[in-house]
Amino acid sequence: MSDEQLTIGELAGRTGVAASALRYWEQLCLFPAPTRVSGQRRYPPSAVAVVGEILLLREVGFALHDIQVLIASRSSAGVDWRDLYRRKLVELDQRIAHTQVARTAIAHALACRHDDIHDCPSFVGVVTARLSGASFVQAHPDHCRRRSAPVLESSEKS
Repeated sequence: MSDEQLTIGELAGRTGVAASALRYWEQLCLFPAPTRVSGQRRYPPSAVAVVGEILLLREVGFALHDIQVLIASRSSAGVDWRDLYRRKLVELDQRIAHTQVARTAIAHALACRHDDIHDCPSFVGVVTARLSGASFVQAHPDHCRRRSAPVLESSEKS
């Protein structure tokens, strides 16, 4: 086993995370406080994997607060990490549904036969529904939520 310790600059270099972010994450207790040698932070090599895990969790949608809870759940009997993952999955499913409706709405607008979108009964209906209190997803007709939107060819994108 190696006694190699990493400075904050070395940890930043190995992970691609700015030293200022590492210090902030340390303040949030996302990883254990490092030892200090002559006032400088010294991290064990295992800190690279911890930073990698934090990066992965951020990339899949967890906020730093969520990551704090996940890390705390490892050392307590309170919260099961699976519950946190299940909640995140529900949140992601909701975001995906919203994004699919948004994509379909934009594709519909691009394919609309009306020169002025304000003349389109579907557009007017969605605006009216939103003003009546319907959510973005609820405001779109069922057929817009179920069908897949056409994919634009590269020549149509320009």
